[in-house]
Amino acid sequence: MSGEDKTTHFGFQTVPESEKAGKVHGVFTNVASKYDIMNDVMSVGIHRIWKEAMMDWLAPRNGQRLLDVAGGTGDVSFKFLGRAPEASAVVCDMTESMLVEGRKRAEAGQKADKLDWVVGDAMALPFEDNSFDRYTISFGIRNVTRIPDALAEAHRVLRPGGRLMVLEFSQLPNDGMQKLYDLYSFNIIPKMGKVIADDADSYQYLVESIRKFPDQETFATMIRTAGFENVKYRNLSMGIAALHSGWKI
Repeated sequence: MSGEDKTTHFGFQTVPESEKAGKVHGVFTNVASKYDIMNDVMSVGIHRIWKEAMMDWLAPRNGQRLLDVAGGTGDVSFKFLGRAPEASAVVCDMTESMLVEGRKRAEAGQKADKLDWVVGDAMALPFEDNSFDRYTISFGIRNVTRIPDALAEAHRVLRPGGRLMVLEFSQLPNDGMQKLYDLYSFNIIPKMGKVIADDADSYQYLVESIRKFPDQETFATMIRTAGFENVKYRNLSMGIAALHSGWKI
């Protein structure tokens, strides 16, 4: 099968691989100006707690260089630099309008000398081998067309001793709880998207993409296959989200 003929999922739709990146780009271009507000509403602010838990486990240190892929409006990079003011960070995202929104934030001006904003694709990062101490991606890897390619790129750009950390929506271990969560997700979130961002379709995709993402054990195996060692994960909010950690040895 040729690359042009391969298919992947875009939410619950099956699309050619060559079309997914453009469709995802369209979603995030549409929601960029309301993205931070919608995250707060959709998660009742819990996504901020999850990102703090990510920082607790990542333990930023001065002198480290972070690459935050699918970094959007800079949330994770701001938190990283808040904990390690003498570190540096690169926010990399394929959607320029998300980066534009991030650069408008007050923190962006305060940390300008420690922060770079780069348009780039997670599957073909515009950085040299062994360039970063830490690689993070939050709520972004499920939108990548070929997740193994993104994990391979993460391994490539990390220095030996570098660490990968992924924050992503995941699967609840209890079927009854999962059904209740799905009822909320599919019935409420797209309606919120319509009210707040005048865009139900993009949020319908975001909900569907969560359900298509591999469960915790399957994704941990994918990280190991990419060459990472000491791979572990922690469930957040009973598995609504999960943190995955791996090391380049």
